[in-house]
Formats: sequence, C-alpha cells, structure tokens
Amino acid sequence: MDPIGKAIWYIESHLAMDLSLDSIAKVAGVSRYHLARAFGYVVGISAMRYVRQRRLSIAAQSLSDGAPSILGVALEAGYNSHEAFSRAFKDVFGVSPETVRESRSLCHLPIMEPIKLTEDLLDNLEPERFETGRRFWVAGLSEHYTDETIAGIPLQWQKFAPHIGTIPGQVGTTSYGICYNGDGEGAIDYMAAVEVADVSNLPSDLDHMEIKPQRYAVFLHADHISTIRRTVRTIWGKWLPESGYEVAQAPDFELYDERFDGMTGNGGVEIWIPIKS
Repeated sequence: MDPIGKAIWYIESHLAMDLSLDSIAKVAGVSRYHLARAFGYVVGISAMRYVRQRRLSIAAQSLSDGAPSILGVALEAGYNSHEAFSRAFKDVFGVSPETVRESRSLCHLPIMEPIKLTEDLLDNLEPERFETGRRFWVAGLSEHYTDETIAGIPLQWQKFAPHIGTIPGQVGTTSYGICYNGDGEGAIDYMAAVEVADVSNLPSDLDHMEIKPQRYAVFLHADHISTIRRTVRTIWGKWLPESGYEVAQAPDFELYDERFDGMTGNGGVEIWIPIKS
C-alpha cells in the first residue's frame, strides 16, 4: 500500500484517538514534511483537514440521528467545549449543530465520506535527471494559499506576467513557480518569479528569495500545463515513496524555460523536487 493509502487507513481506523501529522506520517513510513505535501497533492486537502472534516461529518450524522447531548457529540469529535465545536461545525457546514439536530436531516451538507483512492497516477514516471542546483536569487510576486484557494495560482501568473522582462537585474527569460513555507495544514506560499542578479533595486511590490544549493530530482511534464497536478501527484504519491529517496525540507519549484508557451500552455515544464543527498 502506498503512503497515502496507509495514512487514510490509519486515520479512518483511529478517528476516535488523538491524531497528529507526526503520528500519521510514522505509520505511512514517510517524513512529516513529505506527508504534508503528498497528501494535499493526492487527496486535494491536507491530512489534518481531512481528519477534522471526517470527525465533523460523523458528528453531523449523530446529530441528525437525534443525539441527546451536543456537548457529548463535541467531546467525541475531539472538541473540549460546545462553543469550539459549534464554531468548527458552522465553518464546515454553514449551519449550527442545533439546526442539524432539529431538522434531523443532512440534506445540502458537504459531508466528507471516507476517501477511496483511484489509480489516477502516471505509469513509469522517472526523473529526466538529477542535479545539484546552484545558489541564486529570484524576485517575483508571492501569495499564500490554502487547500481552498490554491486554484488561484494561474491568476497570480497573470498578475506577474507584465513584470517579466522589466525587473531590474533580471537574468535570462526562465520563470519559476516556487512552493515554500508549507505549514503541514495544507497551506503554502507560492512565488511566481524570475532570476535576478541583485535584489537591492527591486520595486517595493516584489518579493525576493535566495534559492540555496540543493540536490534535485528533475521531472519533465510534457503535456498541457492544465494537467500538471497529475504529474505532481505521481511524483509525491508514487515515485518518491518507491524511489528510496527522502525529500529535503527545501523549496520545490516548476521551471518554465524557452520551451514553454505561456499563451497556449504547451511546450513542457520541469518540476524540481529537493531530495536529500
């Protein structure tokens, strides 16, 4: 069973117990960092958000069945107070626990059922090459994303596009989509950027970052850019756990060079995954 399958099995088998990203990663046989990234790519939400939504979905079922005590349901779901449970419940379902118990209905509630993974991964995906990346600086626009907002990355690139070619000290024409600062809850920072020789004269609306020397496995996503998540899911969910390599806690990034056509989305993108030497 792959690491994500093991993680889902463990979560579903231990929902009534204390669960942490560390304990789930241990059973899955990967690092905390690896699980945080891979689970989000493969399942679509973070591991701990999946835990919360599964627990709240079970709580909603209990309430719709007429549970006599909302506090009792809250405690079973891992919440220490009626107030904390009610806030979390309303954030997920848009209604209060009292409303669900009174209506005895789950209609229109986004209930999270147990995930059943499908084999939607690529066969025989292998790195194009391994590289030890050099130290360099990038400058661009950064945004913070959660599971719910990550679909906004293409709009971020639209906002950044007018800057390309006009940034002081820009080196070459290659662009980078850099993922960093993952928090284990499914949130990441993403920078649309280009390389720069110097960061001292950058416009105030641009961020900058140093990319440090690091060993990478480099993959080519040759299909249309709209299908890149399938390639990324395969890297994190299949290739990495089967390869024997351990992911390093460093930024991973997409590299868009002269092969990529930003107007059509064709031409190919390289995906650079940091690995421990």
